Amino acid sequence: MTAAPPDRYQVTIVKYGTRRTVRSDVYLNHHLYDEPDGPIGMDYFFWLIRNPERTIVVDTGFSAAGGARRRRTTLVDPAAAFDALGVDRNAGPPVVITHAHYDHIGNVELFPASPLTIAAAEYEFWTGPYADRVLLHHSVEDLELDHLRRADRQSRLRTFADEVDLAPGVRVIRVGGHTPGQSVVTVNTTDGVVLLASDAVHYYEEYERSMPFTQVANLVDMYAGFERIRSMLGAGEVHHLVPGHDPDTLARFTPVTGALAGLAATIGDEPR
Repeated sequence: MTAAPPDRYQVTIVKYGTRRTVRSDVYLNHHLYDEPDGPIGMDYFFWLIRNPERTIVVDTGFSAAGGARRRRTTLVDPAAAFDALGVDRNAGPPVVITHAHYDHIGNVELFPASPLTIAAAEYEFWTGPYADRVLLHHSVEDLELDHLRRADRQSRLRTFADEVDLAPGVRVIRVGGHTPGQSVVTVNTTDGVVLLASDAVHYYEEYERSMPFTQVANLVDMYAGFERIRSMLGAGEVHHLVPGHDPDTLARFTPVTGALAGLAATIGDEPR
């Protein structure tokens, strides 16, 4: 049997939570689009990148406390989901933090030995003088930000400016917009390059119609992020877009079976 190339992976998308809301709570200044308000779902995901040589975790979901405080519905405890996927959390797999909102770093303490990769702009903002402003702070948990500070003191926090090659075939790129250091991840798979957009693109519609999300640190950067992703797809640099919260996401990819049936899907063959 031929060994899999070291720069090819399988991506697993895990839906661990959900909520129901309305479009005006999701899209910035929704009334300007001259369309009726209405219900919309929002799912919550984390992502896993794996091949025989390495496992990389992308975000860690919301904690029980962070989800309950915002009345989110937990479908599977993220710790149980990681275990069901066979992730050895104590082995220190690298963890990418796309941004520091509560639903993306809520369980980072589950990985006490892992190196954490985050954009410098993101870490500097949330440890800086404006992190406590109401319109920004409502999306974070102070205890979870403390976990990042602790990782920094332990020399486990790795920051980057614009982009970094985390491993062969895996790149982390800062686009900003939603938060100052909002990042996306590109991954080589047997089914082409996957772009894990996280909250640079919450919904497919958001990207397709250039409709910014209601929570935004820099509106121009958010629009520019849409254009950059559109350019990457148009040029064939990326083949699959995976948004951060769209309920339609799992239906577009290969469903998993077993303990996470209905809650997870994969892109690319499992490398052997």
